[in-house]
Amino acid sequence: MTLHNALVFSNEVAAAIWAGSPVVALESTLITHGFPYPANVDTALAMEAAIRAEGAIPATIAVIKGSIKVGLDGNEIEMLAGLGQAGVRKCSRRDLPIVAGLRQHGATTVAGTMIVAHMAGIKVFATGGIGGVHRGHPQDVSADLIELGRTPITVVCAGAKSILDLPLTLEVLETQGVPVLGYGTDTLPAFYSRSSGLPIDQRVDSPEDVAAIAAARDLLGLGHGILVAVPVPEADALPVDVAETAIAQATQEANAQGISGKDITPFVLGRVLELTGGRSQSANIAALVNNARVGARIAVALSI
Repeated sequence: MTLHNALVFSNEVAAAIWAGSPVVALESTLITHGFPYPANVDTALAMEAAIRAEGAIPATIAVIKGSIKVGLDGNEIEMLAGLGQAGVRKCSRRDLPIVAGLRQHGATTVAGTMIVAHMAGIKVFATGGIGGVHRGHPQDVSADLIELGRTPITVVCAGAKSILDLPLTLEVLETQGVPVLGYGTDTLPAFYSRSSGLPIDQRVDSPEDVAAIAAARDLLGLGHGILVAVPVPEADALPVDVAETAIAQATQEANAQGISGKDITPFVLGRVLELTGGRSQSANIAALVNNARVGARIAVALSI
């Protein structure tokens, strides 16, 4: 069902938005670029199931043959998973007009998903870890941080990916005017691990707290996003020293091999997966599903 000249909504998502029911946006890069098959499909479906279990509707976002789709069905998720990186362009703000105009396939990043969700009238987006400032490359700043400064979406995550420079990432978020909320924590989660030891702007302990802050932002007419940082479930978290040792080695290898730009993140994530014997992927998946659950609770609170 087409509700907007630029967007194509699934019937379920369209009905939920029209009714004012809670909806949670989900990205699609985890399907095409994040995990191997079948973990990519299983994780995407587990996130959708977690959202439904909390009384909200999931809206996985992607571009299929140039159509920006808000809400995918199982066949579309399987199709994207089968195409993978080779057949699907990773889409941030700069890429959306390219894939739409040339009728390509695209998987939305954090920034790309925020843009489409806001266009669709969806207020909450759940993901794993946002992008940030790359270690040793302070000029390499993720578009996710800039988008958070100009698109009023509540983004639920496990912090920034811990392979990044977290202190510098927080500084950029501060410059962009983005409040960083710790969900049940006084420190910034470190993606694979429950705490980086770095401060956040405000601790919140309920979905209602987050909803109140989001509502106040809207009443004030402020156009920035809100970052809700949720620690990975304790049973699945990596000890900080284990995660940091693997990240440091992977980052050193990337620098030694001259890997830079958009190639750094996939290389380092892949090496961390190998160096931790797969434990990093387990932590990542657990965080994604938990963030989807928390995002649904926030969406429900916002809809009341």
